[in-house]
Amino acid sequence: MTDQGKSFVALFSGINVGGNRIVKMAELRSFFEDLGFSDVATYVQSGNTVFRAKKGDAATLTKQIEAAFEKKWGFHSRIMVRDLGWFERLVSENPYPEVAADHTKLHAYVLEREPTADEVARLTEKCTGPERFEIKGDVLYLHAPDGLGKSVFAGLIPRTLKVPGTARNWRSVLALLEMAGQAGGA
Repeated sequence: MTDQGKSFVALFSGINVGGNRIVKMAELRSFFEDLGFSDVATYVQSGNTVFRAKKGDAATLTKQIEAAFEKKWGFHSRIMVRDLGWFERLVSENPYPEVAADHTKLHAYVLEREPTADEVARLTEKCTGPERFEIKGDVLYLHAPDGLGKSVFAGLIPRTLKVPGTARNWRSVLALLEMAGQAGGA
């Protein structure tokens, strides 16, 4: 780890969706800076924040940021914090490279934990087409050929899998990886 710290990405769930739980990105950047993080940058309005931390791992930072966020904004948002190396693996392990160029058809669900075999089996029963998915560790890759908005299966994932998570389209995944890489410090 460098003197400047290690790069992380925080993925928020349930903010700025449908006009509810509004958090301005400028305020979110200031919030991270006030917590002592550096090189803070946000990506789109759905709560993606890249930052550097001098100490702490993803699990510790998740707890710290969630608690401070709830105190400041008065509501809970599930936050998934992952480091640069994790994002590099997410991209390199993509099981659907042939569709990666169409960012609207490929999504990555960042899961709180790796699902059990029984949880995956329940989800597999629900995947009756045209979508396909693969789970690698704490990531669910979803290829939705008709797009996420038209996918009935995508709506079933949280209820069926029962593992908390948050989804990002492939364009966002690649942008966050690039931002975290520019921040440096794997």
